[in-house]
Amino acid sequence: MSLSKSQRSLRAWTRQKWRTKSGKPSTQGSKATGERYLPEAAIKALSSSEYAKTSAEKRKATRRGKQVSKQPKAIARKTKKFRSFS
Repeated sequence: MSLSKSQRSLRAWTRQKWRTKSGKPSTQGSKATGERYLPEAAIKALSSSEYAKTSAEKRKATRRGKQVSKQPKAIARKTKKFRSFS
């Protein structure tokens, strides 16, 4: 039996190595950094200042009680190709 489109998407997503730049947990535990999770390839494609900017947006949203936050538009465009789910 072949996989449905959503199942293929989930499989592709889980094969990507999603992490924070520091390798530490973003939001759980006493050593939480508040950094944004991205695929490893996307982290390597961003400059340190770009990653800091997107992580700052994530921290700002977290302080407001939001679980999900949008990335700055320029950074989202740059990382889009690394977040493909197909």
